Amino acid sequence: MSSIKARDLGLDFSGVTGVTNSLVDVPGVLVGMKTLIEGDGPLITGKGPIRTGVTGILPRGRERIPHRVLAGMYALNGNGEMTGSHWIRDAGYLVGPICLTNTHSVGMVHHGATRWMIEQYKEQWEQEHLWAMPVVAETYDGVLNDINGQHITQQDTLDALKNASASAIEQGNVGGGTGMICYGFKGGTGSSSRQVFVDNENYIMGALVQANHGIREWFTPLGVPVGRMIKEDCVTDGDKERGSIIVILGTNIPLLPGQLERIARRAALGIGRGGTLGGNNSGDIFLAFSTANSKPVVPDYDTDSNRKLQFECIDDDHLDTVYLNVVEAVEEAVINAMVSAQDMTTLRPADQVCRAIDHAQFLEIMSRHGRRC
Repeated sequence: MSSIKARDLGLDFSGVTGVTNSLVDVPGVLVGMKTLIEGDGPLITGKGPIRTGVTGILPRGRERIPHRVLAGMYALNGNGEMTGSHWIRDAGYLVGPICLTNTHSVGMVHHGATRWMIEQYKEQWEQEHLWAMPVVAETYDGVLNDINGQHITQQDTLDALKNASASAIEQGNVGGGTGMICYGFKGGTGSSSRQVFVDNENYIMGALVQANHGIREWFTPLGVPVGRMIKEDCVTDGDKERGSIIVILGTNIPLLPGQLERIARRAALGIGRGGTLGGNNSGDIFLAFSTANSKPVVPDYDTDSNRKLQFECIDDDHLDTVYLNVVEAVEEAVINAMVSAQDMTTLRPADQVCRAIDHAQFLEIMSRHGRRC
């Protein structure tokens, strides 16, 4: 599977990336995928073809004790699903994995993520009355995949989480992004990261997107109106946006839930840089978490020291540089999803080809507008 990135093509994105230029640059974060590509020919509901998958994110890896991970979320447009979001808004944290998949598989992925938590934290779940509320988010892949066949299983989710590692993330037609379309081109899974310097300390901000959004003529990467110049081979629904995008932001910057919610909002600016305005039928949902300030879910309440919690956070006056790096990382992650993608034949309607963006054509346009290094 190709995982070429936009920087490999010489596009002049701003900012300094982490080592892999992906979400796993955040210390302790692991990402895994399960990709299902089976069958060809015409669509037969329940039999295929299958082009879908699951992306699994473990914010604190495989710790044996469950920890609260401070988080904030924002929905630019709510025509989509992200489970666990009510609790994140109420309590300001999440516990366990974050998973991405297709719209009609949220239930089975949630089932699998819950099973992972019960098995991973077996001692705590057996000894305490604990409940699992993993985060599962979705975008619609029914143009390229037999989505109504509901082929994702609990085991696929467990496999994705078992495969999670700190290795460079595969991008394009992989994991939950396997069957996604972006700006009328083949879309999918994309990621990017930034080094963020705050008060003389170096942190990481990582972004992972499941990009399934946008109308071709809106596509303006790095401010260049590419979508108006590449009109052929466009898989779209006229002037209506019916796709969605999920953005997951992870960082080791010490931030409080309210700050993380504000950071999640900036993902909207990141996707807007690419051209989308967040169409009425699009589900544009963003989650930001920090691995700092993590606390065990089951503290020892018998000790006085645990009756008051202490947290560190950066001063709000330092947030502008964080916001900038969020916007830039999200913008780049979307382009990485597109340049890593590969062509795929449509099922609904049948036998069109959803083309990945042609690198040579794309780069010629970007060079003409001075956006190559």
